[in-house]
Amino acid sequence: MLHPSSSSPDLVAVQAIPAGTCHLGSYDFYLEEAPLRQLAVAAFAIDSTPVTNARFATFVAATGYVTLAERQPDPHLYANADPALLVPGSSVFTPPAEPVPTDNPARWWRYIPGANWQQPYGPHSSLAGLEQHPVVHVAYEDALAFAAWAGKRLPTEAEWEWAARGGLVGKAYAWGDLLTPQGKQLANYWVGSFPHLRIPLQGFTRTTPVGLFPANGYGLYDMIGNVWEWTADDYQLPSAHTKRCCAPDKATAPTAQQQPRKVLKGGSHLCAENYCQRYRPAARQPQQIDSATSHIGFRCVISL
Repeated sequence: MLHPSSSSPDLVAVQAIPAGTCHLGSYDFYLEEAPLRQLAVAAFAIDSTPVTNARFATFVAATGYVTLAERQPDPHLYANADPALLVPGSSVFTPPAEPVPTDNPARWWRYIPGANWQQPYGPHSSLAGLEQHPVVHVAYEDALAFAAWAGKRLPTEAEWEWAARGGLVGKAYAWGDLLTPQGKQLANYWVGSFPHLRIPLQGFTRTTPVGLFPANGYGLYDMIGNVWEWTADDYQLPSAHTKRCCAPDKATAPTAQQQPRKVLKGGSHLCAENYCQRYRPAARQPQQIDSATSHIGFRCVISL
């Protein structure tokens, strides 16, 4: 573990990750994870946890930063959007009351005016009790702004996957080849019948405090599950094979046309055995940079 630099206002612990050759991707789950390839990764250091609400609040207090979800959308960028959605807000997971087909994420996502990182479920919610949970409703530019303030950057996809594997090679999960070794759940993912029925996890039905589960082999927490995490890499083909599993689409949020898409990694609390088995290091998801949701966060890295 490295001690934070005295020159950085972000005093979270970081872990040094050695240089090596990352076996990136998988042939065993979803087509967008293939092909399996090898990439050299230089040594770097990475935050031991996702950025929490408390850390993000420190950043906002120091800079006055206003997230994308808190700003009035520019109607010229969203020419085809429903005018009712052209207000500050964000997409919030809203579970249906009964089983529904899982072929359309619009059945469980709602664009809620007033939802943002400080009010994660909408205008009548707050961060009370969520201070050590991962910050959510952060668009790509919000994550970049925090990283710049902290004197850090966002990880590449290869760096993120190399760190998530924790020194293991060729394993399906960050801890080995079994999802629940000895019957133990080792990450915050959906247990139950997605999207309508979730078995609470130690009393939590959405995000969990960072560090609730054991660290991986590199001493990193919550690399799998809890929240998807932004990376710096553009999402590349084979995107034609991608089934976007648990992210909102254009029917549920105002989305600008032809916005770049970045790679998300790690899965979230909405990944489920019966729907989206993306609680794995190799899993990846495209996300438009202007999209903020209740299940996307980030962590930062430092070049060594």
